[in-house]
Amino acid sequence: MTSLAEALRVHGPKFLAELPHPLSDSLVQIARVINLIPLCRTGELGGVRYQCDGCNREHWVGRSCGNRHCASCGHEKSQQWIDKQRKKRLPVTHFLVTFTVPRELALVLRGRQRDGYRCLFDASSQSLRDVGSATKSLQGCQLGFFGVLHTWGRDLQTYHPHIHYVVPGGGVQVDEQGRALHWQSTPENFLFHHSTIARVYQAKLADALREADLYDQVPAHVWQQKFVVDIQPVGDGQATVNYLAAYVQRVAISDKRIVAVDSHHVTYTVTPSKTKKSIQHTISGDKFVKAFAQHILPKGFQKIRYYGWMSPNSRVSWEEVKLLLWLYLGWTYWLASGHAPQEKPRSAQPHCSHCGGRLRVVEIKYDPLYLPRPPPKILFKQEAP
Repeated sequence: MTSLAEALRVHGPKFLAELPHPLSDSLVQIARVINLIPLCRTGELGGVRYQCDGCNREHWVGRSCGNRHCASCGHEKSQQWIDKQRKKRLPVTHFLVTFTVPRELALVLRGRQRDGYRCLFDASSQSLRDVGSATKSLQGCQLGFFGVLHTWGRDLQTYHPHIHYVVPGGGVQVDEQGRALHWQSTPENFLFHHSTIARVYQAKLADALREADLYDQVPAHVWQQKFVVDIQPVGDGQATVNYLAAYVQRVAISDKRIVAVDSHHVTYTVTPSKTKKSIQHTISGDKFVKAFAQHILPKGFQKIRYYGWMSPNSRVSWEEVKLLLWLYLGWTYWLASGHAPQEKPRSAQPHCSHCGGRLRVVEIKYDPLYLPRPPPKILFKQEAP
């Protein structure tokens, strides 16, 4: 099967050879990722030996690279992240709030990604906090929300930095000492006025860029444009979490979208906006690698961030918020008694491809393994309750 790893294995060396030397910190990170992904599960990074509890067969599998940009890694981590968000999901309407930037400003962010993305997070999160606490239905409330950075559109050739925030429809009233008092809900399908938060966001982003010495690189006419902040009610928020999870542990493109890789080209599928029909794009291998490289994040940059009472550093804990909401809804006894329906975890466990028995790890090797044939297939499926 064709994959991102194969595309980078074939076309990555030429791209890396043409990078200007000495390499900047950002180019060192790009080179590291493009060198690492082609080694994923090949045995060159070592391997894991599983044994089946059913038929006792052994399965050697090359270790995964574990890089967050790899399209083949991260499935289990994504499922664990979904489980974590499900456990913390509150029984209220959620909203998906998306902050974008004009094209000219995006190009400035691409040149200084670490500083630019930090400015984008700071300006957008502060806008949610300030506009929320000033909105009539949430006045004086502390919100809790999380944001996920995306830098691509439907086609990985598009550089489109934006942040998706998932915001529960309500907040917690706090006293002067910051102690939680009670829950307060928003109207079912209303969070903020678009125009208000867009105006505040634009001003805060300009201030953040000034502090980062990036403001002067933005063409003056950009600030005359209307900035876009999209707010959509998304029910209980689970479908949105599932969508975001697909890119929590990988970047820009999945393996299943790559149709063919040869010595000159890469062909992949794109689903244009407002349609459900995919089309194929064929571009040169060099162009493909360059398109992917623009989405490689700075080393250690945190692409998922939690704010308000969702933050681990919040004085008001998520447990307090949950209890206050239960009291508000009158659900306290029903939920705490254990009679309420319990959702099953989505985390998958490896199973034997021969008999379906559960596999357990018996050995891990970190030295290169030169396997005589491709690693056997291991099935991942949800455990029966």
